[in-house]
Amino acid sequence: MGNLEELYSAVPPTKMRDREEKFWSAETTPFWLWVADRYFYGMLEKRFHGFYYKGAEKFYLQKAPETPVILYAPHHNWWDGMVGYNICNRIFKKEIRLMIEELNRFPLIRRGGAFSVNKKSPQASMPALKYAVDSMGDTNNILYIFPEGIIKPPNHRPLELQTGMTYIAEKAAKKYGKVAIMPVAVNYCFLRDNRPEVLVEFGDIIELNDDKPNRKEYTNYLGKILENLCDKQLDDIHNGRFKGYEMLFESKLRWYRRIEQWLKRNGFRGI
Repeated sequence: MGNLEELYSAVPPTKMRDREEKFWSAETTPFWLWVADRYFYGMLEKRFHGFYYKGAEKFYLQKAPETPVILYAPHHNWWDGMVGYNICNRIFKKEIRLMIEELNRFPLIRRGGAFSVNKKSPQASMPALKYAVDSMGDTNNILYIFPEGIIKPPNHRPLELQTGMTYIAEKAAKKYGKVAIMPVAVNYCFLRDNRPEVLVEFGDIIELNDDKPNRKEYTNYLGKILENLCDKQLDDIHNGRFKGYEMLFESKLRWYRRIEQWLKRNGFRGI
């Protein structure tokens, strides 16, 4: 793992590298989406016991079908992008548009809907911000954003969002009339199995119309909404409240757990 003190850096990787990097747009095709769907879903199935979510109905009930959508979530670990992909692809049946800073190292994932961003400077990031706005014109896409800008430790508080998401939302609302912004709380935890579970909770949609909010104030407002949702989910987990969760997948018990359950059902002593 290396030095624990060096796991989290406040400097984005592209700024640390301090060099010009090519902008890569998402380039999806039916074949590559088929590959990505099975690969990203299969990796979650292999590593996690189950994937559960709640609040997905808000996506359909709280906005018009033609309204562009931004989903925004905290960014705490390597799995977040795969979770976002399955949220968009498996739960909402849409294509993800995911801004990734390290895409120049892994350009193939643009075939699944990723596009690159260079945070070396505000000017260097503009192609990604413009592309994000343009991609929202196709309502078959969902823009999925980690607005903290860098990976933070699990359950880090306070959530401090960068203003880039507000910039995108403001420009998209101006271009398309309005935009729906939906917070997403994601937690990875061990419950009663030897592998962790993915728990996802969707918050209420915030609709931004064709106006111009104070960018810093609106960013803080969106950050507080996300933080409150994450805190609520964490409190529910701590207190064992899981009512309302739907299942995306749940793995079968391993053979030794099945034996354990059989022994318990048949009243064997010491089990």
